[in-house]
Amino acid sequence: MVDQLRLAIPQEVKQAEEVLIQKDQIMNNAMVEARRAKSQAEDEFMEKLNQNELLKRAEEMLADAEHKANRITDQAEAEAHAKRTEADAYALRALRAFEKELNALHGSVRAGIDLLAGNALVNTSYDPTPVAADD
Repeated sequence: MVDQLRLAIPQEVKQAEEVLIQKDQIMNNAMVEARRAKSQAEDEFMEKLNQNELLKRAEEMLADAEHKANRITDQAEAEAHAKRTEADAYALRALRAFEKELNALHGSVRAGIDLLAGNALVNTSYDPTPVAADD
């Protein structure tokens, strides 16, 4: 049973770590996409200014890109929070199950110790009756 626990807990921890890695990947992808969108909007904005065309449209595009970047970031943060919450809940369930197993194992160990300690006291008890000497 202890061997099963030793095998199960690392697997559960690995799964929780994978969830956290996925969260980091989502955040990184969102940030890259946000930077790319912002950079693209800024490039387009500068081109419009340099060509003296539709300054207002360029500003709108930049605002849209910033809005999109903010929306992507907010979404990524919400997903990351949900993944963290799921990972925490999963880890808590696993630790509670592990605690139950440890408590059961502790009870068995305590009973064995008490039994052996009781037997040791019975086997080493002092007999006050004098032993007759061989004459």
